[in-house]
Amino acid sequence: MPAEKRILHIVPALFGEKGIVGGAERYALELAQHMAQEAPTTLAAFGDSSEERQVNRLRLRVLGPPWYVRGQRANPVTASLFSEIRRADVVHCHQEHILASSLASLVCRLTGRKVYVSDLGGGGWDISAYISTERWYNGHLHISEYSRVISGHVSRPWAHVIYGGVDTGKFSPDESVERDGTVLFVGRILPHKGIDDLIRAIPPDMHLEIIGYPYDRRYQSDLQALADGKRVTFRPHCDDTALVHAYRRALCLVLPSVYRTMYGEESKVPELLGQTLLEGMACATPAICTDVASMPEVVDDAVTGFVVPPNDPESLRAKILWLRDHPVEARSMGEAGRLRILKKFTWPAVVRRCLEIYQS
Repeated sequence: MPAEKRILHIVPALFGEKGIVGGAERYALELAQHMAQEAPTTLAAFGDSSEERQVNRLRLRVLGPPWYVRGQRANPVTASLFSEIRRADVVHCHQEHILASSLASLVCRLTGRKVYVSDLGGGGWDISAYISTERWYNGHLHISEYSRVISGHVSRPWAHVIYGGVDTGKFSPDESVERDGTVLFVGRILPHKGIDDLIRAIPPDMHLEIIGYPYDRRYQSDLQALADGKRVTFRPHCDDTALVHAYRRALCLVLPSVYRTMYGEESKVPELLGQTLLEGMACATPAICTDVASMPEVVDDAVTGFVVPPNDPESLRAKILWLRDHPVEARSMGEAGRLRILKKFTWPAVVRRCLEIYQS
């Protein structure tokens, strides 16, 4: 990618306290920050007030206040987005089915700019519900093979898998931190995450720590009722320093997402990657996930952790107990997980994949 090529990333909300603490938002921010090391890069997000600042080499632009399409907070758009597009040569949208991405793709194609899109889950009202906007983009950059499959893009030459990354300097093991036997969950508190199965699975003599903001109050209340009498700790707020420490001292990280929630609701796409699995494995923590969506692409069963059936607390409990009772093997799994991250899921590798596609 020639140095003069200016790259714009567009994401509905900024990662952090002023935006949303979620995997999609962290993905866009981390990718843009690492890409800024290689080419002039701007990350544009939407917020209540306009802001512009420099974060190392990354130009960060908050566009606001936006209009929320049909009142949907995940679907913001504002006219100032078009001035940012005019400054760019390549535009990368992070969410496909929102109005801002469709408008950005249309403007780019009309003005001769390259435009790409990554589906990070979610969406809102968009013209793509009525007409196909699929080919308005020069390419679709999927974060997992699962994402490419469910999009029907397996045989499409303009559909690529770039995967996701993790900051392996920040998320790293520390031999001075002792594993204390805690079972850890990290993620948003939502029914499709299957946390209720994990609470049912946790043995009464083991500690479960749940780190994540309760976006669903009903679910949070039901989880607290399930946890009554067990050693379960809920931590709604946790900065990165504390999060890394939690990964380092945990026996294992568990992401038990499901297609069918405890309320009988269907979640067709519960995980497009599984960012917290990457973070935990980068800290040499064994991972347990369900055989759902993209997660088996991340966790190598019986090598870096375990893949178990969804909606099956008994299987979860068996693997948790196995890791507790086999500390030597558990340590080897954690080390294998760290190596897997270094080989396949680093941000510099994702950046290289993107830049090669932008240039093609």
